[in-house]
Amino acid sequence: MFFSPDGFAKDPAVVRFNGRYFLYHSAYVPGEKPLRIGIAVSDDMERWSPAGILPLDTECEKNGNGAPAAIVLDGVVHLFYQTYGNWERDAICHAVSADGLRFEKDPFNPVFRPTGTTDPDASDRGWCAGRAIDADVVVFRDRLWLYFATRDHRMERQMVGAASAPIGSSFGREDFREEVEAPVLAPTLPWEQSCIEAPAAIVKGGRVWMFYGGAYNCKPQQIGLAVSDDGVTFRRVSDEPFLKNGSPGDWNASESGHPYVFEDDDGRIRLFYQGSPDGGKTWILSSVGLRFTGDGFEIER
Repeated sequence: MFFSPDGFAKDPAVVRFNGRYFLYHSAYVPGEKPLRIGIAVSDDMERWSPAGILPLDTECEKNGNGAPAAIVLDGVVHLFYQTYGNWERDAICHAVSADGLRFEKDPFNPVFRPTGTTDPDASDRGWCAGRAIDADVVVFRDRLWLYFATRDHRMERQMVGAASAPIGSSFGREDFREEVEAPVLAPTLPWEQSCIEAPAAIVKGGRVWMFYGGAYNCKPQQIGLAVSDDGVTFRRVSDEPFLKNGSPGDWNASESGHPYVFEDDDGRIRLFYQGSPDGGKTWILSSVGLRFTGDGFEIER
């Protein structure tokens, strides 16, 4: 488990880079109000040491940033993360790093938001509110796929959308295209309530497998699993959560949520996720090992 000194660590993303593991997560800096992105490092994915904070040094991030996704491409760490505190105007930003700690941000951030608006008088309201949070990225069919959470026009129902960009591009505003102007996954099951968020994708067996958080935080949020042959049309592996919240008194009694799936260089797979024991007053990160069975995943006990 990873415990922040102030009891707040959410939204994990992990990469292996230059012989170490890097954990990027939502965090707060003591004495400061905006949500930030913390960085921790580890040699074994068990013991983590805080190593830095992504600065708030652009206009679009003045209210905060968070919920990172990370991927290593051609020896560079790419970080995709959301602006924070702007409600329906939050969008996805991009930054790169040669050492995993110091990042150069795209000067034209944010680089992506979906087609849509909450304006009831707009001539074309699009398919959603125009918001993008909870980014995740995965390479599939020679493109970088960006999965994100957005909401309906009333900002009530959360759902997942998909975009992609050419692998050889700079992953800027002009590079991403929406794969479909509709959700690729939306809440329909009772336990998902009115929210599907925090997509976490991995490609195995030529298909995209997506772990996701179902229900809003501490309602409780639990983790589901869906699969797609084309990256757009997803079907749930089960009508039940893949990973449930804990029992009263457990560290994750209020939630097991916001997953991130990581495959190591040796093929080992770990599912990172956040938990809360007390209705969201405290947030902790943990992980479990996964085994790919060919038609799904099993938790290693």
